[in-house]
Amino acid sequence: MTDGLPEMTSLERTALYKSLGNPLRRRILEYLGRHGEANSTVLARELGESSGTTSYHLRKLAEQRLIEEVPEKSGGRERWWRALPFRHTTPDPATMTDEEYAAASRLAHLKIEIDTALYHRAHQEYRGPEGWAQVQRHGTWMTRDELLAFMRDYHALLDRYGHPREEAPEGARHVQMRYYAIPEPTETRDPEPTNP
Repeated sequence: MTDGLPEMTSLERTALYKSLGNPLRRRILEYLGRHGEANSTVLARELGESSGTTSYHLRKLAEQRLIEEVPEKSGGRERWWRALPFRHTTPDPATMTDEEYAAASRLAHLKIEIDTALYHRAHQEYRGPEGWAQVQRHGTWMTRDELLAFMRDYHALLDRYGHPREEAPEGARHVQMRYYAIPEPTETRDPEPTNP
């Protein structure tokens, strides 16, 4: 599911996963997320690429509605870009084509590397319960319906407390947040021994 967008086809999701797994496109999205706007020349200078290369990848990201042109700053051949709000939930792998699953799997492994680095940073930068870096680990009992309700509330909290970059109040910083939930394996018990 993508917020505010029609349901994506398998081909569209495959292309999305390939784009998000492309190292340069990921760096472009990260730059736009941090700095708000850029053109191909700025990105080429900052990312150590040619402006032709960054221009090509910007167009591809725009085709997938991950970024949009900034019309008031664009003119002639100079086009400025900004990231669009985006949220995507990967579907059940059992419903994916082989190509989609392979692309999603490659992207997942890249995310694991990024998330592992963030996890280490969170521990290194932790300065107590009132600091910017927060690390929490919990376990509890839930039904599947309760877990799904928790997920909906989690998204609602992000919407309630988070801001788009251009609307962020003074003193706000971009905060990387990760959440995952995994139940313990179902226990299978051996039947009670019976007396002969």
